[in-house]
Amino acid sequence: MKAAVIGAGAIGGYFAAMLADAGHDVTLCVRTPFETLTIDDGGATRDVGATIVADPGDMPADAGPVDLIVVATKAQDTASARPWLEALSGPETLVLIAQNGVDHADRLAGFGLAGTVIASIVYVAAERVGPGRIVHHYSSRLIVPDDAPGRQVARFFEGSALAVEIEPEFLTAAWRKLLANVVANPVTALTLRRMDVFTDEAVQELGRGLLAEAIAAGRASGAKLGDDEVDRILTISAGANSGSGSSMLYDRLAGQPLEHEYLTGAVVRAGERHGVPTPLNKAVLALLGAVDRSPVERP
Repeated sequence: MKAAVIGAGAIGGYFAAMLADAGHDVTLCVRTPFETLTIDDGGATRDVGATIVADPGDMPADAGPVDLIVVATKAQDTASARPWLEALSGPETLVLIAQNGVDHADRLAGFGLAGTVIASIVYVAAERVGPGRIVHHYSSRLIVPDDAPGRQVARFFEGSALAVEIEPEFLTAAWRKLLANVVANPVTALTLRRMDVFTDEAVQELGRGLLAEAIAAGRASGAKLGDDEVDRILTISAGANSGSGSSMLYDRLAGQPLEHEYLTGAVVRAGERHGVPTPLNKAVLALLGAVDRSPVERP
């Protein structure tokens, strides 16, 4: 079958490799062209059999519509996927959104797509170390809703190393991942510190406050979040490799756009919809907006 992946970052490159391993004809849609996609998995580096295209206008006449499109851009770059989606999708196309956050479908709502949009939760620790060069560190999980389109997506990855989980409580699972993101990402990005920052008791208290608000907003949105979520996430954060960081920290250090509107912003918007106060998250959102794309000056 034919598949396309939009975005050649760590997640996009990894998904392209998994689809190729599953035996599909894969097109990788990129901004800047490169010759070959390679993946290093467990120390073994191999080339990935994918066609790399940098302009929707350069697609072969018989390229679309494809059976599956994976949107693997950062959430804030979703608009850049539109020309590719228009070129590659049709009424039978499945469009899998492999991005952070809980409002996946809303991001494509104005695109007028004829295909079926599927939200997902990605747990893949991979790194883009150069153009077309992906290193997979650990974890290879994709969570999709327990419905017919979700099950169709699972079949696409059969024969690859990506474990696809069908989740009946998808909304809850999405909010559980968001909870971790609204603490580790903002705190490391604003302090310019790595995960060792969570050994500070005052930072842990801030984390508790951010999580309490997010849990209340998530519950009001229909997520079934337990009372143990705060301790669970803070324990994970404090126990993480002290030298590791977060994607938002790395983006800030690189002067790249931040994903705050789709992480902390998702909590604030959910609170506003349901009348749940989120003052700490609103303050953090304002600070992240102030430093977004600003250069980091070192003394």
